[in-house]
Amino acid sequence: MNRLEEFEANRQRLFGIAYRMLGSAADAEDLVQETWLRWAQDSAVPQSARAYLTTILTRLCIDHLRSARVQRESYVGTWLPEPVALRPDPAESAELADSLSMAFLLTLERLSATQRAAFLLHDVFGAGYEEVAGILGKSEAACRQIVRRARAGIRTERQEENVPEAEQRVLLEGFLGAIMRGDYEALVSMLKEDAVLYADHGGKAASVHRNIYGADKIARLMLGLARRFPPKEPELQLLTINGATGVLIREAGIPTTVLHIDYHCGRIGALYQVRNPEKLSSFTRSETG
Repeated sequence: MNRLEEFEANRQRLFGIAYRMLGSAADAEDLVQETWLRWAQDSAVPQSARAYLTTILTRLCIDHLRSARVQRESYVGTWLPEPVALRPDPAESAELADSLSMAFLLTLERLSATQRAAFLLHDVFGAGYEEVAGILGKSEAACRQIVRRARAGIRTERQEENVPEAEQRVLLEGFLGAIMRGDYEALVSMLKEDAVLYADHGGKAASVHRNIYGADKIARLMLGLARRFPPKEPELQLLTINGATGVLIREAGIPTTVLHIDYHCGRIGALYQVRNPEKLSSFTRSETG
């Protein structure tokens, strides 16, 4: 294969790594493109095109994260990953499919850029420690230690459950229906007592300005917002968002909100509401569903 063919054969994997590293589809696309430019201009003939491309991309992602962390510290309100309309490939490992969830991507935010890269490459994308060491420019022993520490933090934080898509759809439809009916009791029954609502507006859209904790407060907030700010010409579309059933809300044809949910013991454990229009641009550009 020529260089373009080798790159295209690896493009999806490169995007998958970059998106999980950065939490931004737009930034991931930019760095995948930068990887191609560097690959096309490099005269080296590596033994493995995949390993070489992954090395370029990973190092670009690490550099980007170190600058992005400063930007996120000044972000207005809660920062959430950019939602993407991605459905896991049935052929993918469970770990790879699970790593698309909002909860998983947020746990990665607690890791350093190097820890994040090592954990994703080894535990999610199946790279051996020898390959990880080559990519990060560290010894195998050091990479084992980095992954071990990252893994410990990830495992203690993760609580979301794998729920069949049909069950996700029923619960989400019921939740939306209860909001539209103004049914407080139904909403509370669908939420775990210690449920959390995370809302990302970035200072660019009307939304709550802090995380909301507890089924009672979340239910009252949802009903209050529905009464005070009824959407204009609302269109609700259920679709696969970050590997699970979510809802895209359009007003007058414009995407204004994405709602993604974590499921715990048959109820909703966490809600992720993204209203920052800059993070909804992919739903404007492409046909979803």
